[in-house]
Amino acid sequence: MVAARGGSFAYGGGLNFHAGQRQAILNAIVAHEVLGCDQPHWSLLDLYKAAAPDALLSGARLNEVAQDKHAHPKYCFKMATGTGKTWVLQALMIWQLLNKSAALAEGLDDARFTRQFMVVAPGLIVYERLLDAFCGKLVEGGNGSRDFAKSDVAQFADLFIPEAHRDTVFAFVRGNVCSKTEIGLKATGEGMIAITNWHLLTDADAVDQVEDADGVDAPGVPLVAQQVVNAVLPLMPGRATGNSLDVLDRRYARGNVLEFLAALPELMVFNDEAHHIHEFKREGEVTEVEWQKSLSKIATSKGRRFVQVDSSATPYNDVGAGKHKRKLYFPHIITNFDLKSAMRAGLVKSLVLDRRKEIGALPLTFTAERDESGHPSLSEGQRVMLRAGLHKLRKLEADFARLDPSCHPKLLVVCEDTTVSPRVSSFLQEQEGLCHDDVMTIDSGKKAELGEKDWAPVRQRLFSVDRHATPRVIVSVLMRREGIDVNNICVIVPLRSSQAQILLEQTIGRGLRLMWRDNEYTDLKRENRERINAGQEVGSLLDVLSIVEHPAFQSFYNDLINDGLATTTGDDTDNTSATGDVMAADLRDGFEAFDFGIPFILQETDELHEQKTLDALTPPTFTAMNSEALAALLGKGDTFVSQDLQSATLFGDYRVGGALDDYIWTQLFGQTFNPLEEDFGCENWRLLLLQPVVDHITKVFAVALMGSEKKRVTGQAEVHQRWLSDVPRLMLRESNSVEVSKCISTRLGWPSQNGGLERAFIHWAQADSHVLAFCKISENRHTFARLRYVKDDGLAAF
Repeated sequence: MVAARGGSFAYGGGLNFHAGQRQAILNAIVAHEVLGCDQPHWSLLDLYKAAAPDALLSGARLNEVAQDKHAHPKYCFKMATGTGKTWVLQALMIWQLLNKSAALAEGLDDARFTRQFMVVAPGLIVYERLLDAFCGKLVEGGNGSRDFAKSDVAQFADLFIPEAHRDTVFAFVRGNVCSKTEIGLKATGEGMIAITNWHLLTDADAVDQVEDADGVDAPGVPLVAQQVVNAVLPLMPGRATGNSLDVLDRRYARGNVLEFLAALPELMVFNDEAHHIHEFKREGEVTEVEWQKSLSKIATSKGRRFVQVDSSATPYNDVGAGKHKRKLYFPHIITNFDLKSAMRAGLVKSLVLDRRKEIGALPLTFTAERDESGHPSLSEGQRVMLRAGLHKLRKLEADFARLDPSCHPKLLVVCEDTTVSPRVSSFLQEQEGLCHDDVMTIDSGKKAELGEKDWAPVRQRLFSVDRHATPRVIVSVLMRREGIDVNNICVIVPLRSSQAQILLEQTIGRGLRLMWRDNEYTDLKRENRERINAGQEVGSLLDVLSIVEHPAFQSFYNDLINDGLATTTGDDTDNTSATGDVMAADLRDGFEAFDFGIPFILQETDELHEQKTLDALTPPTFTAMNSEALAALLGKGDTFVSQDLQSATLFGDYRVGGALDDYIWTQLFGQTFNPLEEDFGCENWRLLLLQPVVDHITKVFAVALMGSEKKRVTGQAEVHQRWLSDVPRLMLRESNSVEVSKCISTRLGWPSQNGGLERAFIHWAQADSHVLAFCKISENRHTFARLRYVKDDGLAAF
């Protein structure tokens, strides 16, 4: 599964998992299938004993992994945001499904594998994305139906599924996916893929606790009256108390879902963004979050048949304070592909801190100001930071538009709480000139606030934000937990008061996904990484995430800066292009005179072959010598190559044994000839072994066979020309290109590394008067101009 299966991919080369994904998949298979083989009991403690027994002797690790909540197979992937955790999830699910199906087909019940799955998302946005990944995009006007052909499972089948098993996997996915409202209610086949968010595994009170524990501190905010009432009054129905009949009904339904899941004989749970499902600290006491308790209840009766797979970019808890603050990582991490590894591999954006003079002069009080009633207003520090972020956005918009008008950079503003985000939106519109459509405010409670009907267009707009010019600014509080796939976030303004490392990493993670994925920008982005590693400013802002940060928080970035993975930029970049020296080479006037066309045969003519009966009298006789003279040649010491002509001889695709026999008996020597008799003092059949006779028979029968064949051509050939000018624009580096006059484009370029031969050829072709026109095929743009061939090992290649 982890080998390339062909196809094309945005990062270049064949469709494949990158090193981090591949290692995560292999580690999981080894830990669960290999090390856990023939083990009636398999828990996190057992994994430590098998793979890392010495680790149990350090600190309190033995006591930690021996807890009841780790009494089942449990694995965690530490993978940076934007590096494809969902693909790892899907690959492991298919691995489980196919192995379980194979075992059942042989009459085995292998406890290592299952066909029962549940995927837990951290919020509604990731929940919707997971439904898209498994079921496909929603069909517009389709009353909730989805296009399975647009699902990850179908689109990337070459990567995920061996060809012989695709129908099986497709049928399983299409028939067994359950949304959060269908779990325990939908009739499925022999398995289930339940997709839900963590809210289903907890109740409203626990949600409030977790939101508060994981949120950002906002000193001065008064307690909501409803929380006070809920804390002192008994549960009672009524909307005014927050316990409406709908809420009570959902709690009842939650109990039914938990009972259903607990009753399943086996289950594999995938927790996306798993840093939200473990412990949190409140008033000095460590508490296990409610939905982790629910998972523990579901696992109780299953033993090793309950498998928990967590994935997170930040699988740790912050412990201690001040100089003693440190990260306490989850004990079940089996792979580590962190932000630094992803940056070095070029799988995420590079990172720069925007140091502006006006921000450096800000006082440390840059959080929202609040009046006596707790109502917030933006501080002057926040206003300056917002203006700096908007200034950066406008520059990127102008520079990117000159390079590719379809690329729209976005600004993300992360607020301290939901009372501040409306103030940010108003400030941007009322004082900075943005219109209503330019600003989008979104957080985890948006769907509940709007309702299902009004949420649908908001969801559609949010999921397609990369493809449209608006919104230009996204204002959010809890998007750092949502894991939304927005590729075009290029600037982040974090307006927060918390100094928690985990919140910082999650905030950065929202803007790490690559925006410029074409291979023609690879050299430029590699040079950026090299400059950052050398402590220099970047040469362009393509796939660079700019953080408009207050200097008070720069210590959080010191590790990245010291490791050569982040750098700083200042006001002087306002006078340089955000796209570096990348430029567009368009078609020249009169390009037709220099164009090259490549013929593609869309349809060939059909040539039908019909074979007439071969007449034995048609081939001419052998006249070079008579039979008596031929007999005299036998036994004179000459060596002849013999060939059995009495057996059926194969000429191409036609067997001519019968006609050949008649020819020899009646026509070969112009008279009747019996090979079985003896004339002229020798056996007649020996004459047929003489080379002159063999050559004659071979020649005349080949001619006769060709003459007996009738060819009939049907249909009409259809040939289509693809011209290199079908690609009207090439993206080049000005420093690695030259103007040309005998080409369809105004300029041609070459790679910055190992491009010497291409450069020499371009200069030679331009200068040689015998060359009337020349071209260069772009492997990134001229995707139709590929030469298919067979390698020495017999495999097809391009």
